[in-house]
Amino acid sequence: MKHWNLYAGILLLFVFVGSAAASGSMQSYLGNTIKLSGYCYSSSTVYLFLTGPNLPTNGVALDNIYRRADQGGFTEVSVDDHDRWEYNWGTNSLGGGLDAGTYTVWAVNSPNDRSHLGETEYSTISVSLGNPSISVVTPAIPGSFNLRSVPDNASVVINGNYKGSTPLTVSGLDPGKYTITFSRFDYEKFSTTATIEAGAITEVTATLQPKTGSLVINTTPSGAQILLDGNNVGTAPVTRTNLAAGNHTINATLDGYIPVEVQVRVIADQSVTSTIELKKPSVIPGMTAPVPIPVTIGACTCAILIFAFCRPRTGP
Repeated sequence: MKHWNLYAGILLLFVFVGSAAASGSMQSYLGNTIKLSGYCYSSSTVYLFLTGPNLPTNGVALDNIYRRADQGGFTEVSVDDHDRWEYNWGTNSLGGGLDAGTYTVWAVNSPNDRSHLGETEYSTISVSLGNPSISVVTPAIPGSFNLRSVPDNASVVINGNYKGSTPLTVSGLDPGKYTITFSRFDYEKFSTTATIEAGAITEVTATLQPKTGSLVINTTPSGAQILLDGNNVGTAPVTRTNLAAGNHTINATLDGYIPVEVQVRVIADQSVTSTIELKKPSVIPGMTAPVPIPVTIGACTCAILIFAFCRPRTGP
């Protein structure tokens, strides 16, 4: 069997749009135009045909897959005075469509199909054709967060970046997941993950838990009745745990003593002691406890209220 050399069919074969060639094979996409070329020294015409997926075994013409090579259907290309030929093959195949797959292009020096190549000179190249892909990049539509906290005025950090204090709206965010951290003095930090969807507003509300500490309440003398923030908590000395960090009001009452109200600050993760000194009412020396007696004296159109204090008589 004598093969003629189709040099450029291997070495100079290329595709105009987005394909790659290798020795004896190449890759391209359906719809691209592939430039085939080479040399023929034994004929003034080169006969091209194609075999591959879903095509007749003996081949078809490159320009029309319904023209069978075993019925004389070839794509004929003239050889120039320099023994060179070339052909631009449109892979959309006029007259029919190709499927994605690997095909063989045959170049023969006479009109012989695949089953009659015994006394001919020919060369081949393998061509893999794939479906073209189109990538459409759609710009991401930003979204927003509406952020709130209980209580308000919590600092907000999104993906490590400080954004402000609640209530807060953060706009212009790309779709995706974000880590949000809320923090406020005397409250535990609150972190959560929230997702931004294109063009949407995501609502996030954080309920912050206050940090706690302990409070020990003593009175001098002991035994006073204690109200803490208006709630009866018992008789001093009193210890209260898990109190919210911050300011609290203590009221202490004991019979015979002046009631006392004080403010105390509970510190997170610490124990604070408050000692309240109770005092008795003041009494004028030599007198019993003052007893106010109202006396009204009329004078013209006005009345004067005076107080007379009773005390024990002394002397004769």
